[in-house]
Amino acid sequence: MDVDALPFSPACLRNQEPILTLLRRWLAPGGRVLEVGSGSGQHAIHMARHLPGVRWQPSERREALGGLAARISLEGMNGLAPGAQVAAPLVLDVTQPRWPAGPFEAVFTANTLHIMPATAVPHLLAGGARVLASDGLLLIYGPFRYGERHTAASNEAFDAHLRQLDPAMGVRDAEAIQREAADQGLHLQADEPMPANNRLLVFQKKAEGRMG
Repeated sequence: MDVDALPFSPACLRNQEPILTLLRRWLAPGGRVLEVGSGSGQHAIHMARHLPGVRWQPSERREALGGLAARISLEGMNGLAPGAQVAAPLVLDVTQPRWPAGPFEAVFTANTLHIMPATAVPHLLAGGARVLASDGLLLIYGPFRYGERHTAASNEAFDAHLRQLDPAMGVRDAEAIQREAADQGLHLQADEPMPANNRLLVFQKKAEGRMG
């Protein structure tokens, strides 16, 4: 597949630098990162080109794996930061019990929670908790509501559009996610503002004996 024929996400292009800035702050050098819902693969390549030593594991649902695998094959070996690696993408449906073998120092996902069915979100949190190392991080990027209220008119319009396409989709409530994450031993460490009314939620899996 030619580079020009690869799947392309304008949103990834817009948000990759702000996300990279925060990943530099939160990720330890040389960590193993599982990306859930890698889509076009743009984030995987961009982060591996700028985060020395990172070991990035892309993943996607089976029906969307083709374009992602093509990008990783074409771009996943060249121009990477020193010591960085991008693994061949894996099939991952968050609602299924089979997840990639951990432990991972971080699980990252961008713009997926509002697209997956609401019933799949607890599965993502539980699966992420299972494969994270102790003190590992779950980082979730996207638009969120707070107290069931939207933070911007554009997010409200986007939410209405999603629910018109599929009632199971929609912008999720950050506080509800925080409660569900806590049930899985994942505790909110930061709620970072991002451009275009997005956020980055950072959860940490507490080591045994350090809960509370």
